[in-house]
Amino acid sequence: MAVLPRFLTDPDIGRHLLRDEGEVIVDEVRKHRIVYVVPALIACAGVAFLVVSAVASVQLAWLPMLLGFGLLVWAAWRALAANLDRFVITNMRVFRVNGVLSRSLATMPLGRILDITVVKPMTGRVLGYGHFTFESAAQDQGLREIRFVGAPDQRDLAIQRVVQRSGLRGPKVN
Repeated sequence: MAVLPRFLTDPDIGRHLLRDEGEVIVDEVRKHRIVYVVPALIACAGVAFLVVSAVASVQLAWLPMLLGFGLLVWAAWRALAANLDRFVITNMRVFRVNGVLSRSLATMPLGRILDITVVKPMTGRVLGYGHFTFESAAQDQGLREIRFVGAPDQRDLAIQRVVQRSGLRGPKVN
């Protein structure tokens, strides 16, 4: 039996695919594990407040207990939000689904991608994550920056391969 209902732990990517048009998933990208560090630290602070409430006087124990539970809930919310944030590469487009209670979907067809910038900060180079920035002809787009992508070089190559195979960049020149 699951602790949380499926709609809270799985963004259900399949329902956003254009299956009748032949769209298939090339890669579904979860956030890198580094995004769980801050929620873990917040949870540790919450546990510390709960420990303090256990040794505090009865009259004042409610305040650290309330803070501890509040921090634990906040940490769980941040971890759940990171778990539900997915970036998907298909043979037709790239899209991002995120949100816990309300979901948002940002889509960009492969033909609109003009440039992809991959930024790997020093810690990202060591731990294996990076950030994507998509440039398109549109001024404002819902899918501009994707942060904390694991194995960013391989993901970039996957996008470039899909764009090349779709014929959007023209044939290879020898």
